[in-house]
Amino acid sequence: MRLRLPTSVSEARQCLSEGATPVGGATLVWAVWQRDGFPEQAVSLRNVPEATAIGDGVLGGAVLLHQVDDRVPEVLRTAAKGVGTGSVRRTATVGGNLAGSTLRDLLPAAIVLDAWAEVLTADGVDEVDLAELEAKAPVLLALRWREPVRGAYAKVADPAGGEVPTIAAAAVDTQGVLRVAVRERYELSRGSAAAGGDGVEELFAGALAGVSEGGRALVREQVARVTGA
Repeated sequence: MRLRLPTSVSEARQCLSEGATPVGGATLVWAVWQRDGFPEQAVSLRNVPEATAIGDGVLGGAVLLHQVDDRVPEVLRTAAKGVGTGSVRRTATVGGNLAGSTLRDLLPAAIVLDAWAEVLTADGVDEVDLAELEAKAPVLLALRWREPVRGAYAKVADPAGGEVPTIAAAAVDTQGVLRVAVRERYELSRGSAAAGGDGVEELFAGALAGVSEGGRALVREQVARVTGA
């Protein structure tokens, strides 16, 4: 397998147009490649500046999870610290987690930040919302967001012994909008409401109606942390 390491967006686009398979840390695909065969060529964005940026409202898709630090909001930083083991975080990338994983531990944090994505194709760079990122799993160049006032994130193992921990995230923006996201097993629910009053309970009656009692308790904890209630 030939690994190509472009140093610009235009070079990366060329690699994609020539059929190179996108790869980050390969933590999600290595075993599959060993079983089914390696691609003729792969492309990594780790030398592309736009894909390695951190801070000022941006997190590059090629950033390794252990590199996610206090230059990004706490809710996103906490999410990155909770992925896998230390060895995984030193190899896995932001893009791999958000666009290549079935679990996507960073996604609830991105949702409550009201984030959007810059994705790379052979034709150029496009801005897409998180729903399209989930559905199409494109090559993530960077994640962008508007700074929240406060954010909180928690990941708790399933008390019943399930393999997928429950995640709850919440954030309040500068307009007083509360955003909440919760993942139970592989199901992700999300919603927004006014930060004051009974906003979270209204969400449980609507957008988050399918969340379990345990999930609701975890959501309430994160909402209390960001609203001070």
